[in-house]
Amino acid sequence: MPPVEEMPIVGGVVPHAGYVYSGRIAAMVYSRLPKRETYVILGPNHHGLGSPVALSRDSWRTALGVVTPDLELADLLTGSIIDHDEAAHQHEHSIEVQIPFLQKRFEDFKILAISMGMQDEETAVEVGEEIARAALKLGRKCTVIASSDFTHYEPREVARKVDSQVIEAILNMDIPQIYSRVYRFNASSCGIGPIAATIAASRLLGASSGKLLCYGTSGDVSGDYSQVVGYGAIVFT
Repeated sequence: MPPVEEMPIVGGVVPHAGYVYSGRIAAMVYSRLPKRETYVILGPNHHGLGSPVALSRDSWRTALGVVTPDLELADLLTGSIIDHDEAAHQHEHSIEVQIPFLQKRFEDFKILAISMGMQDEETAVEVGEEIARAALKLGRKCTVIASSDFTHYEPREVARKVDSQVIEAILNMDIPQIYSRVYRFNASSCGIGPIAATIAASRLLGASSGKLLCYGTSGDVSGDYSQVVGYGAIVFT
């Protein structure tokens, strides 16, 4: 996956569905990432196991090899609102599916995986700010990645309408407005907490604007537009 147009990406939003459905859209972000020491990956906890906000200190193995954690960054975060709890990651796919994209692009990098079962606005902002402060304290060059799909199992017209409203607020990096629109439109995006945390971190790490690289739905692949899942590729610079 060669770089298309490398961008100074501080944060990003990528989907986590099956690669056949959302891999192309996720690649829109990964193909443009700069080389970093560490990639912090925030994902929703779909299963509810483990601590409400939990980092992993384990290495992660995929078909492309092993990726090690940034234990220095983990040490600074453990004891904050972010716990260390491997149980939260054991059966969760939202972070795992992101790692091969990074392995395909880069060598000699670390990750920090954080699973969010608690996704309210206050928690998300605190998580993001803790990540940014720790990175700045270490002088760590990092990019923060939120793993999230958008609307789930609605007709394509509904998904596009709802997702456009939420994505507009995300591009403005307006966290209160994101939550307001999620509630107003009853949006079923599964990773709003990781997205908000990524925005909070990105802002402190120097990002000032968001850009939508691509939006699509599962129907673009399956041909079934009656019940789609929405996917977006978004970057903060």
